[in-house]
Amino acid sequence: MEKVLFRDLGKMEYGLAWDYQERLLGENVRIKSEWRKNESAPAAAATTHYLLFVEHPPVYTLGKSGHIENILIDEAQLKERGMQFFRTNRGGDITFHGPGQIVGYPVLDLEKFYTDIGRYLRELEAVIILLLADYGLRGERSPGETGVWIEPSVAGRERKICAIGVRCSRWITMHGFALNVNTDLANFGHIVPCGIQDKQVTSLERELGHPIPLEEVKEKLKRHFGKVFGAEMIG
Repeated sequence: MEKVLFRDLGKMEYGLAWDYQERLLGENVRIKSEWRKNESAPAAAATTHYLLFVEHPPVYTLGKSGHIENILIDEAQLKERGMQFFRTNRGGDITFHGPGQIVGYPVLDLEKFYTDIGRYLRELEAVIILLLADYGLRGERSPGETGVWIEPSVAGRERKICAIGVRCSRWITMHGFALNVNTDLANFGHIVPCGIQDKQVTSLERELGHPIPLEEVKEKLKRHFGKVFGAEMIG
């Protein structure tokens, strides 16, 4: 059973959290490179897995394959609303991060689990689906659209509750998922979320009709992450 170090970063600006992930990823990549030069060193002792939780101030982020036209306001309007904007190196298109949303950043060495990015994305979705079930909600996948949805097969009722976008370097992951808990969904109105037209965005609060304590959701997410990945959560 792999050990995953859990760290709750609290409230942190997007750029600082990105830099922190890059440092963790870079250290793991360096360790793997050194080990491959000296194969007498024990491989199992090499890299360290992390699961980071964070809540960002309002920010729009665009994936490396995203389209800038999916942000519907200009730079002046962003500034007026107190919004930051980042072009990132993750997959996916544009999304919003902000207060009331739990962003999860797993930094995992997938070579210690499996070398399959598609499976990794499906397992991140599985974590969220289990979490939603705890609240009596049926989370589902939408064919061809990474993330977790409510009623994805009901025309006009499709609504995304969790966006997922990752990066992987030498099988070390970064970026991850953004689960809307008590998020102000009006902020999604200034973008085409994930580049998907004519579909809604939702949150736990909207689906259940009342706010949900973030700490409660974090504990459930951490437990389900360990279960899905067969890992021992430390911290």
